Amino acid sequence: MSEYIPSPSAWVAEQVELYEGSGGTEGLTLRDTGLPVIIVTNRGVKTGAIRKTPLMRVADGQNYVLVASQGGAPKNPLWYANLKADPNVEIRDKTEVYKMRVREVSDPAERQRLWALAVEAFPPYAEYQKKTARTIPVLVAEPVA
Repeated sequence: MSEYIPSPSAWVAEQVELYEGSGGTEGLTLRDTGLPVIIVTNRGVKTGAIRKTPLMRVADGQNYVLVASQGGAPKNPLWYANLKADPNVEIRDKTEVYKMRVREVSDPAERQRLWALAVEAFPPYAEYQKKTARTIPVLVAEPVA
């Protein structure tokens, strides 16, 4: 088993610790927004270490929509490269943990539908897209059969 390396961002590391340490009963929302998050566990592409990232909870049936917004920054978040390199992840949604496989959405109609779901769940995504020249990647995590 690989080593877990917490995020260098203190609030991210603290949220993951609270969420997982409570068995999925605390730390379930993004900071002071009251909006729900999930924890995505994946392998780091450079380190091979276990990485854990809280992302907005955007559900689409049994699937989860993952938006690589980075707050509208010019570059994709680091976790995006990790998921492209190794699409096998675990997603913790409250007390449940699911083994899933991630794929980037390339079909324009599917992307548009999932983007609308994401913006409905977390309205700032629309502003983030306006702030950056890049098209914010939309990924979908699907249960492993």
